[in-house]
Amino acid sequence: MGPAGCTLAVGRVPDCGVMQMQSRFRSDRRLTVRMTVTMFLLGLLYVAFVAALIVLLKSWLLVVVLVAAMFVAQFWFSDRIAMFAMRGRVVEREEYPELHAVIDRLCAIADMPKPVVAVSEMDMPNAFATGRNPDHAVVCVTTGLLRRLEPAELEGVLAHELSHVAHKDVAVITIASFLGVIAGLIVRFAFYSQLFGGGRRDQNTAAVFAVVMAVSAAVYAISFLLIRALSRYRELAADRAAALLTGRPSALASALTKVSGDIARIPTKDLRTAQAFNAFYFTPATGKEPGIERYFSTHPSLEQRLDQLGRISAELGEAATPGKG
Repeated sequence: MGPAGCTLAVGRVPDCGVMQMQSRFRSDRRLTVRMTVTMFLLGLLYVAFVAALIVLLKSWLLVVVLVAAMFVAQFWFSDRIAMFAMRGRVVEREEYPELHAVIDRLCAIADMPKPVVAVSEMDMPNAFATGRNPDHAVVCVTTGLLRRLEPAELEGVLAHELSHVAHKDVAVITIASFLGVIAGLIVRFAFYSQLFGGGRRDQNTAAVFAVVMAVSAAVYAISFLLIRALSRYRELAADRAAALLTGRPSALASALTKVSGDIARIPTKDLRTAQAFNAFYFTPATGKEPGIERYFSTHPSLEQRLDQLGRISAELGEAATPGKG
């Protein structure tokens, strides 16, 4: 048996009566369009960037090999990199039976492969999904999140993360961020090269480095803005998909409020490592609601997310917030 009134069978969508209407993550055309447009624009930027490097560095083979190698490394090993950085480890059912049970149930309802389940020994309450496709995905939660949330709230957070996996936007954001990573590395390399070795170069070499640095900085800025805009929308899309899948938007809203409030109380120094992975998190590790910087944020504001969940709750005719009555 799965959720109330649902019979689960291997390889089949649960027979849930009325819930059958919401048994899968719905296709989100607006999210697909935004991801496609962003990838197209970044693709044009990518081609122009590589072409500029080839012209400036006069070695197309070196540029292509280096860029291709770094792309493959980021795409294929992004899940391991994220897990290592956040001290996540794969856990078996015997260690966290309740966590596995919730993910099993949600994957059965959504008719999707079960991802690898991981836990990070961090007090910061958060969760993230990573991996290049639904068959090679990881969903990781922190011990701080497990300790703070009620079962219905945890289900909402996990449904949010599974939505990222189902809609393949984890892979898209990984690929999209690649160009910015390369450009940022080149800017740093050029800066430190000029700083520590500028006096030993002729004027032509210095000019080439200056141009490379300027082009890389421009590429980084453009890709940064495009990725942030896509990231904010994909978070709203994942909230919407999770609310519709579980049928309990108020539980997700409660989790959002609780997690955001608790993160705000965590010392800033403990959040610094986590901030590099904000684009993958359920809620950003910033400790405060953004002001003008919200336009550069990876996530929409808490107010926007709660407003959307409130509208979905009204549409579904949700009677009461779980756990409060």
